Amino acid sequence: MDLSADAKTSMILEGEGFLLEVLPHRGGGIGRLEWNGLPVLRGVCGPSELDLASFPLVPFSNRIANGRFSFAGREVAIAPNMPSVDSANPLHGFGWLSEWQAVPSATDQIIIEHVYQRGDWPWHYRARQTFAVSSAGLAMRLAVLNADETPMPAGLGFHPYFPREAGTVYHGLHRTQWQVDASGLPTGRQDEPAAQDWWEGKPIASRAVDTVYEGREGDLEIVQPERGIRITMRPSANLGCTVVYTPADADFFCVEPVSHSTDPLNCPTAQHAMRILQPGEEMVAEVLFSVSAL
Repeated sequence: MDLSADAKTSMILEGEGFLLEVLPHRGGGIGRLEWNGLPVLRGVCGPSELDLASFPLVPFSNRIANGRFSFAGREVAIAPNMPSVDSANPLHGFGWLSEWQAVPSATDQIIIEHVYQRGDWPWHYRARQTFAVSSAGLAMRLAVLNADETPMPAGLGFHPYFPREAGTVYHGLHRTQWQVDASGLPTGRQDEPAAQDWWEGKPIASRAVDTVYEGREGDLEIVQPERGIRITMRPSANLGCTVVYTPADADFFCVEPVSHSTDPLNCPTAQHAMRILQPGEEMVAEVLFSVSAL
């Protein structure tokens, strides 16, 4: 393993054919992930956090409708945090827009932390990410601790961007697909008796979607025949939902393992709700990236 660090710029972790660059100052996101010199994730392509290779989702995933919800007798209002993209609904939590700090750790891993004091999100929390590589692959661990004095709703997830080519295939089994409006908020859902591949084995570019799938069974797999590699994501059991974003005519797509459906605090039919953390309680989510040759 080789590890070098400069928390103001980047932190590099190498081993088992992987090269990982973490950017604590840019939302604790990933700048690049390579395997044997091939990009596993899209590289940084601009100055926005949305231009990273991946970023953490904490303390919620996706959108909250109009930034408003009721919880335990409290009315919460959150301003849009990326108004150039969505002028009405806050996106992806607060971790991805915050500066993270390096935490001293062993030389075969990277640990970074971000502490959120009460603000638009009216709870104090601490989030921590751990990255480690082994013969099994790259392990990413994301945790959030309720550091407040009252219960807090919480959700976690990972938001990786993958390079997209004509033959790229995504395979993931889920029982439910949500219908959404133009802003990505849920309007209805389609349930199937058994988990299925909603792409039916066709290339990822054959469908343009920005929605969430519930009831995941098994791993998430991406096959890229043009580059001759297979990427497998093995999320922890509490990441039972997957957000898939496949914009038309783009050279990337997103497959995001997350713990809850979109806007669950306002959507009573959501199957996967946010977890309620008591003061001092922690939630942990993990995903393992493995890569192999075809």
